[in-house]
Amino acid sequence: MALNALPAGILHGNGRLEFTRVDVAVKYPGRVIQLMAREGDTVAAGQIMAQQDTTTVQAQYAQAEAQQARAASAQARMQAELDARQAALKLDRDELRHAISMQARSLISDMETQRRRTAVEAAQAAVTAATQAVDEAGHAAQAAAAQVNEVHAALDELTITAPVTGRVEYRVVEPGSVLPAGGRVYALIDPVDPYMTVFFPTAQVMSLKTGDQARIVFDGLPSPVAAEVSYIDSSAQFTPKYVETATEREQLVYRVKLRVTQAEQARYGRLLKAGMTGEAYIQSSPDAPWPAVVATGR
Repeated sequence: MALNALPAGILHGNGRLEFTRVDVAVKYPGRVIQLMAREGDTVAAGQIMAQQDTTTVQAQYAQAEAQQARAASAQARMQAELDARQAALKLDRDELRHAISMQARSLISDMETQRRRTAVEAAQAAVTAATQAVDEAGHAAQAAAAQVNEVHAALDELTITAPVTGRVEYRVVEPGSVLPAGGRVYALIDPVDPYMTVFFPTAQVMSLKTGDQARIVFDGLPSPVAAEVSYIDSSAQFTPKYVETATEREQLVYRVKLRVTQAEQARYGRLLKAGMTGEAYIQSSPDAPWPAVVATGR
């Protein structure tokens, strides 16, 4: 059936099948020492794909652990000092109470009672200082623990994993390459929701809505693939800076995205490849009959 003889309510376009591409990149600069995936491999989310050199970060981790141990020892020492100061304060308070009792019976002088009172004040000041030292040691221990966690996280990040389940389109580097932060290692194709982008002029796009049924006849596949309109652009493509004439307005086109249904994704699996060319037919009216090329396949 010629394209100009399509049934009413059927729109036609053509394009290429596209997939979402995801870059697998390093978070920290360093040397890539091992690559575990090849082009064309299917990888699962979280699967290890590459390994960076960890020598420097391992040394930083050991240093951070040593600092954490020293901070913990200092915290324990300060706590023991505080306990001793608190015990001394208790003893000085007991001696002051005893001195006050004895002074009341004129058994000791006022000078001795004052000496005991001064000793209590000095012990109290020592407890306050020791308490502050314990708090500072606790903060230092927390900072050391945070440093250990930070370096440990950086160490984990040197093992590069797949962010999503997908297929390796190509790998950017080879073992031994030194990458900056954010340097790409692989390019993945996300196999979920393959789509085709087609363009229609204003007169045709006005009859479309998201959810409209579509069929895509791919070169190389015997049967049409079911799809649906998942996106209609709100602005025209290739719009002149100033649109003045009706002819220019007729030349405007809108981008429409056709998403392959999940059932068809499961049916065709790896047969659907990025870049496949095909003809798209959209049912802008639910009662419109499909043309023969769609109804019977090729």
